[in-house]
Amino acid sequence: MSASREAEEPILEIVGGQPLSGRVSVSGAKNSALVLLAATVLCSGECRLRNVPSLVDVVRMGQVLESLGLKTRCLGDVWEIDARHLNRAEAPYELVSQLRASFFAIGALLARMGEARFPLPGGCAIGARPVELHVRGLQAMGADVRIDGGIVFASIRGKSRLQGARIYLDYPSVGATETLMMAAALAEGETTIENAAREPEIVDLANFCNAMGAKIRGAGTDTVTIEGVPQLHSTDYSVMPDRIEAGTFLVAAAATQSDLLVGPVLPDSVVATLAKLEAIGLRTDVDAGNYIRVRPGAALMATDIETLPFPGFPTDMQAQFMALLTLCEGSSAVTETVFENRLRHVAELNRMGANIRVKDRVAIVKGVPFLSGAPVTASDLRAGAALVVAGLAARGKTSIRGLHHLDRGYENIEAKLRGIGANVQRINSSAETALPLGAS
Repeated sequence: MSASREAEEPILEIVGGQPLSGRVSVSGAKNSALVLLAATVLCSGECRLRNVPSLVDVVRMGQVLESLGLKTRCLGDVWEIDARHLNRAEAPYELVSQLRASFFAIGALLARMGEARFPLPGGCAIGARPVELHVRGLQAMGADVRIDGGIVFASIRGKSRLQGARIYLDYPSVGATETLMMAAALAEGETTIENAAREPEIVDLANFCNAMGAKIRGAGTDTVTIEGVPQLHSTDYSVMPDRIEAGTFLVAAAATQSDLLVGPVLPDSVVATLAKLEAIGLRTDVDAGNYIRVRPGAALMATDIETLPFPGFPTDMQAQFMALLTLCEGSSAVTETVFENRLRHVAELNRMGANIRVKDRVAIVKGVPFLSGAPVTASDLRAGAALVVAGLAARGKTSIRGLHHLDRGYENIEAKLRGIGANVQRINSSAETALPLGAS
């Protein structure tokens, strides 16, 4: 980044040590909203999605849909998508390269139009995240798929529709499971996906597709069965709450020894996060309105974490929880098994006084009495969230750069944090003047 660009980049300033209290509202799930928007390609009519978070990535997905001929309209947290005018089979590189989730629309586009051309995806630089599982699954359903010059070309061989197939995933990939579920929804015959991902967002996708007339069962288990139908119809559907945003606020409350209500959240979607919070000494309760209360317990104690596919501990919570573990008594081992480059926040946490050593994909976190505010930079979305957690708990002022990462996954984070007592503001680093919420 050039010196002039860096000088103009907004930063998030946090004065730490303030207790959090009250209730914080959780937005719709980013990872679910993106795939549900992709799934609207399957519809032969109009869809309305509610509880859609206002995020940079969501806007980009809307642009991808419009590039394919769909018409979109955003009214607050409600998106109206008219898929009747789908007329292009190729998504533009400049959009897909910025948003990996947009690639997952290849299955829906292939099923609806009989062909699809998508650039290989981009997104956060946290690992390779290859698309071989998507490609092999589509090939098993009768598609001709080749990759040439960074573009994935897919078409249906000989028949008007994809064909049902039995597909075994070598790894329970969320993206591959979603891509193949969407492709199978309009296929001829029955498709079975074995060793499927079990994440709650998979269930949300199945429920959305079923609301449009699809026949999907088994979502949330390791075997998903899809009976293809000729077409899908209009529906009105609400996106599930964001379990990662909820987890981030719960961890922030733990790091600041605060009593906080977080919700709404589906309790079953955050079981692993709650279990680890309780393991280090926090108390958690779920009320009838699906709000989770986290309260301080005794001294925070170290615990080990290994990221795993759902229902294991989520990789998307690893960085935030590591920030919390820096303040726990004893030593913790954090093992990242999902993405090979997802420990780059360690250097920034150490800049704030943490004691973390890394070897391969394992970080050894030795607790310290306190963190100190410092200038730091987010390397990816969840690393940015970890630095927010650390900044809230630290003594003094923390200045966070790289907010374009944070804005990809957290809606109005400054306003939400200020609403529960945090001392936080976004400023222009050159002019030293406050920016509007959500600016980047």
